[in-house]
Amino acid sequence: MSFVIRPSREDDLEHLYEMAKLTGGGFTNLPADRDALSGKLQKSARAFANTGDELVDETFLLVLENTETGAVRGTCQLMTQVGQQWPFYSYRLNTLTQYSQELDRTVRAEMLHLVTDLEGCSEVGGLFLHPNERAGGLGLLLARSRYLFIAMHRQRFAERVLAELRGIIDDRGGSPFWDGVAGRFFGMTFQEADYFNAINGNQFIADLMPKHPVYVAMLDDDAREVIGLPHPTGRAAMKMLEKEGFRFEGYVDIFDGGPTMLARTDDVVSVADAKTSPVHGIGLRGGSASLIATGRLKDFRCGYGHVDYDDAGQCWIDGETSKKLHLDRGDTVWSVAR
Repeated sequence: MSFVIRPSREDDLEHLYEMAKLTGGGFTNLPADRDALSGKLQKSARAFANTGDELVDETFLLVLENTETGAVRGTCQLMTQVGQQWPFYSYRLNTLTQYSQELDRTVRAEMLHLVTDLEGCSEVGGLFLHPNERAGGLGLLLARSRYLFIAMHRQRFAERVLAELRGIIDDRGGSPFWDGVAGRFFGMTFQEADYFNAINGNQFIADLMPKHPVYVAMLDDDAREVIGLPHPTGRAAMKMLEKEGFRFEGYVDIFDGGPTMLARTDDVVSVADAKTSPVHGIGLRGGSASLIATGRLKDFRCGYGHVDYDDAGQCWIDGETSKKLHLDRGDTVWSVAR
């Protein structure tokens, strides 16, 4: 398969912009705005250029490239420490139980609390695959390449990692959750607020959002029914996250009500199961189908291939993968079973 994951470059701007126009809204990490995307590429370039091991607020932007044509057909991002430039807001869904002795009745009320509990976590996000490439496991390659990157640069990431899934968006491009909750206070449509957040950050939420809990029972049916549900196009992504060990713990997005998934970084399956070894031989026939990655920071490359480990723990790679990933004997690779 002639696709590899590599670090973004500033000349990827137009590719990213064209993909951003296909997202359909509600995709904060990939806004259809050249200036915002250019800023993301510049921030990513600084992160890849930083050779230290300290945990600081950085964004790594990776792209999926067709090595035969040079076209960029997908992208994903890693944020090392959220909530540093401005607060990282979520709603947390809790239940309040009350009992009346006079009525002999117990009432349970679900409430949404505005919180910054997840501040300091790392985040995997911004995953988008061009509609014409949604076959052959390329979405899985994009998603899991991030975990190999984390394993290879573990000190640059926090103890917990989150993933926000886009919530339900209606046919008009609006959000029933936004209309039922925040939209009542801001005088902005979901699309306006989402675009403003993507370009300027969400400090306006801190400035204007009521801090009192929201009783779910007081919301209209449309808003209440979408809390914690992923967009239909994100259901497969949610299943992939669950297979990696992520769980829904009651946190939802303040804009569209989509679920936030959480995991301990070292417990993520593709981080915990990653193997590493120098390449002992090239030209393997057969072997295990795997995700294989190599290179540190700006030299990172990841793709599908075949790998095998002998009894001494030495690694053998198939010839096609060695060319695709620019591997030679002695180079260190990281791999996880496909």
